[in-house]
Amino acid sequence: MKIEIKERILHFKQPAGTSRGVYTTRKIWLLTISDGGRTAIGECAPLPQLSCDDIEDYAAVLRNFCNIIEDRGAIPYEEMRPYPSMLFGVETALEQLKHTDGLVFDTPFSHGEEGIPINGLVWMGTHDEMLERLKEKLELGFRCVKLKIGAIDFQKELDLIQHIRKHFSRDEVELRVDANGGFTPDVALDRLQELARYDIHSIEQPIMARQWTEMARLCQLSPLPIALDEELIGVNTKAEKIQLLDTIKPKYIILKPSLHGGVNGTREWIALAKERGIGSWITSALESNIGLNAIAQLAADIYGPHITMPQGLGTGMLFTDNIDMPLEIRNDCLWITKRS
Repeated sequence: MKIEIKERILHFKQPAGTSRGVYTTRKIWLLTISDGGRTAIGECAPLPQLSCDDIEDYAAVLRNFCNIIEDRGAIPYEEMRPYPSMLFGVETALEQLKHTDGLVFDTPFSHGEEGIPINGLVWMGTHDEMLERLKEKLELGFRCVKLKIGAIDFQKELDLIQHIRKHFSRDEVELRVDANGGFTPDVALDRLQELARYDIHSIEQPIMARQWTEMARLCQLSPLPIALDEELIGVNTKAEKIQLLDTIKPKYIILKPSLHGGVNGTREWIALAKERGIGSWITSALESNIGLNAIAQLAADIYGPHITMPQGLGTGMLFTDNIDMPLEIRNDCLWITKRS
């Protein structure tokens, strides 16, 4: 087995704003694994200032793990638990090596036989910018829209949500909001109560992570279902996952495989949540189409066939220099172009 690593910089078509800052470029590492005449590719894509494996010597650590895998012919899972983006890249590439037709996981979605419903993502911006982006998503056929909030005045964000609800009922458009930890604990419950007036499906990460007592209180008192995202980052062992879920008791968890444990770690999170009656869905984390393809196939393998819950997989059109893959969005579903 031989593993080659190439660094690549992707460029956003327009700045991607979150409550933690604005992204204009995206650095990823592509792994090409060759074994007995077969070749597969995986993507390692840590998010700056967010991933638990966003480290200065990332390339050197990744190379070291690849050397171990080349030598052993297997992934050193326990050693790699703290490095989920690296784990995801090698896991998905090795899964692809098992197939002769480029599949990562063998599902109806992977064969182009069915699509996966996805939410339309509206990035942070001014009120007018967000309204225009929302209109574009609705015109494209999206019936589940996720709004990034927490960057502009909260009242203006409420005005935008109110505008949506004046024109579209919850049966016509499902609204999700993502605060990315943008609320402080002292105002969070009041804001959740205000948001709940507009028939919102859920809110992601209302306050910053690592405030378990406050987050548990919000999950208990909030009239709006809370989904955990950043809260899951760095929680890598099964015991830690159980402790978090049993302490906070969220309504949902949202899994980004590159941040939350790779393929096996994501499966573990979902299984533990299901045991506790906690819902989940999977999203991408600004990967290239290589990573998006693998994440979508993983979602289809875990939740399919016939997925009904919209997943967060609409990031394939963000870059000017993305990597070509047979992915396309038709109305509000992600499809793989059917293989001949």
